[in-house]
Amino acid sequence: MKLNMKGRGSQIQVKNKFLQNEYTVEHIEGVDIEFLEEQKTHYIPEYPNKIVNKVFSPVVPFMYSMNPYQGCEHGCVYCYARESHQYWGYSAGLDFERKIIYKPEAANLLKKQFENRNWQVSPIMLSGNTDCYQPIERKLELTRQLLEVCLQYKHPVSILTKNALIQRDLDLLKEMARLKLVHVGISITSFDNRLRSLLEPRTASVQKKLETVELFSQNKIPTIVMVAPIIPALNSHEIPTIVKKVAELGALGVGYTTVRLNGEIADVFENWIRTTFPDRADKVLNQIREINGGNLYSRGKNRLKLHGETSFMIKNMFRVAREKYLKGRVVPEYDLTAFCRPNEQLRLF
Repeated sequence: MKLNMKGRGSQIQVKNKFLQNEYTVEHIEGVDIEFLEEQKTHYIPEYPNKIVNKVFSPVVPFMYSMNPYQGCEHGCVYCYARESHQYWGYSAGLDFERKIIYKPEAANLLKKQFENRNWQVSPIMLSGNTDCYQPIERKLELTRQLLEVCLQYKHPVSILTKNALIQRDLDLLKEMARLKLVHVGISITSFDNRLRSLLEPRTASVQKKLETVELFSQNKIPTIVMVAPIIPALNSHEIPTIVKKVAELGALGVGYTTVRLNGEIADVFENWIRTTFPDRADKVLNQIREINGGNLYSRGKNRLKLHGETSFMIKNMFRVAREKYLKGRVVPEYDLTAFCRPNEQLRLF
């Protein structure tokens, strides 16, 4: 069933591997009003016991992460986090974009964590799973509350986002940067706005992302650009252009990842590429298989290993661009010694 829903990356509802049964609609008729209403975004509160998670991954350079949201209305068709939505009983397809779980007590949980005497100071990734500046953040301000707590306790944090909404929190980020407590990552997939809107329909425009890089660089907020994900035969040729431009705007560093089609995301992406770019779908999918040793996704330690001429080309193109345009730039280290508990300071008086 083809719905052609505007503003959605996925156009299909893939099966949740953890559920034995599922609802389906074979043909939309006049009586299916309730089903059509389900295409709207729903926001679901969740009250967990903690907000900080320990990271066990060979590809993530952080010990901790925290996610005020699960699911993401940005709708990036390639997003690796889609698979985790199944643990909540939802689909990695359309549900990931329209069933958004939020954590109202996130800031209080973070304070509780910092007050724990056994807490070991280490940079926290905000967010490691879904975008902490997705559209609903404009209303709920959970990410801003978390940053306020980090500033209050002088705890280091790293942010990665695709949304220019992060500009709203410039006041907090400037102060955190002065204290060496923050790094900001801006994800730029393509300079082609049409391709961007198809790959990630509800993210900020290319112009707004570049504006954010320049604004933060001017305000001495350490800014890194992730050219990610690189999708062979789709956006891989843009690497030098993107690196050059963000270097001109003041970025201190750049990074990249190749597309990860883990689990059911492979079905979402294949449906998307065959519908959106049928003329090059086979080429794109075959080159993704090439860099993953014959599969659309490599698991375990194999995730760190890329294969074939395509991966060699991507790696070299990125290395040359970084050396040419960003040589000598250094991202400042975090100050891990600044951490303090406000209540302890008050007791001194």
